[in-house]
Amino acid sequence: MDPEARRRHVVDALFRVAARDGLQRASLRNVADEAQLNIGSVRHYFAGQQELMNFAMRSMLDRLAGRLTARVEEAGDLSRHPHAEQRRIAAGLLGELLPLDDRRRAEVTVFIDFVTAARTNPALAGLSREAAHGERDLLRRVLIRLAANGALRPGLDHDLEAERLAALLDGLSLSAVLHPDLVTPDTCARAVTAHLEALAPD
Repeated sequence: MDPEARRRHVVDALFRVAARDGLQRASLRNVADEAQLNIGSVRHYFAGQQELMNFAMRSMLDRLAGRLTARVEEAGDLSRHPHAEQRRIAAGLLGELLPLDDRRRAEVTVFIDFVTAARTNPALAGLSREAAHGERDLLRRVLIRLAANGALRPGLDHDLEAERLAALLDGLSLSAVLHPDLVTPDTCARAVTAHLEALAPD
């Protein structure tokens, strides 16, 4: 196994441990056991748990960015779609940030643990802050693109609306992870769609 593949193998093991047992249980030893490697092999690639956690979060954000890019390319020129369809496409794009299936649920679960740990751990804070800024930048760009095509009401404050949308997505994600019986994937998807529809032109 080449070094990059070995790193991905270890990161995948970290995600399984963290999603199942919580990020605080994702020690190098537990991750090594999950990956069926000896701990020395893991230490060869990662000096410690924090380096592993940061690498795992960076890998997750890169995968998410790849999925978002694919969604954007698939949508193509939004202006060729009716306004309602543009908002539906945008809601589908934003669904990549929500726990709508097993893969995304695991990602969101681990990410919530990560940002919670970053609150008191300066070594993790930088990437947590970068992710928060990245989310808001994405939401702002989605809103601006919809507005430019006439799919949103004119005169909206895009910065404020991006913040409101971030609060909705973050709240849905947390509630869906903590209370999946109350906040289902369908509830999450419908809430985002309803929010964008509320911003439609009169």
